[in-house]
Amino acid sequence: MRLARQLCRLAVAAHLTTSIAAGAAETNLLSPGDVIMIQAAPTVIHFDNSDEHVKYSWLVGVEWQHPSRWLAGFSYFNNSFGQKSQYYYGGYQWRLSEGNPNWFLKLTGGLLVGYKEDHEDAVPYNHNGYSPGIIPAVGYKWNRFNVQLNLLGTAGLMVTVGYDLIR
Repeated sequence: MRLARQLCRLAVAAHLTTSIAAGAAETNLLSPGDVIMIQAAPTVIHFDNSDEHVKYSWLVGVEWQHPSRWLAGFSYFNNSFGQKSQYYYGGYQWRLSEGNPNWFLKLTGGLLVGYKEDHEDAVPYNHNGYSPGIIPAVGYKWNRFNVQLNLLGTAGLMVTVGYDLIR
């Protein structure tokens, strides 16, 4: 029953992120060259596992990318302690090599929401469930698909897969 409830929440979150992306395209909020990318991550790889960590951490998100390589996004995720959380962010993406533009580095920063109660100290500078977040990533883009390896501070790594829904 718990797995069914989690899958239902994941489906609703995925639907909301694609609906936001589609709504932006239909209302002409996008400029030529803009990209709306949806992404997901099935789990987190922790550097130090803990009995307090839930079995499944996951993420779904939507990201707007401007041709200048500036970006903004939103992610909804089940954190390592089973708390539903969000990450609102902005950032920039660099090509690693002009000779092979598929490889990139990305740096995002923003607001983490949702680390509460007994797990407030899991992220630095947390106050009442709100804290700053900075996430560096390295990735590879092929056509409309991408894969990224995101560094989650000293806690672990998250592999995300993405798809350019609108471009």
